[in-house]
Amino acid sequence: MDQPLPPPPAAPARRPRRQWTPDRQRRFLAALLETGNISHAAQMVGMSRSSAHRLRDRLAGTGFDRCWANALALHAARLTDPLAPIRPRPSTRTGGPIGR
Repeated sequence: MDQPLPPPPAAPARRPRRQWTPDRQRRFLAALLETGNISHAAQMVGMSRSSAHRLRDRLAGTGFDRCWANALALHAARLTDPLAPIRPRPSTRTGGPIGR
């Protein structure tokens, strides 16, 4: 009767919590520009749509929030005109467009 009790079962290993790192935010915004779909962009970086919206709410008025809006606007514009450039044309030292 003096036998020691067996050790309690080990707690199940918890998966590390995923966080919105700066790299993950950049990849999300790139995916958002490409897909125009918040759910798909979040899934592509291993996050959920709801966590993406919470992040945007938390960062309202910051560069992330503005980039989110711009990514959706640029994606919509690209759907309207698929040949439209995504980025502004590079300029020369004088500030004028190249080739003009």
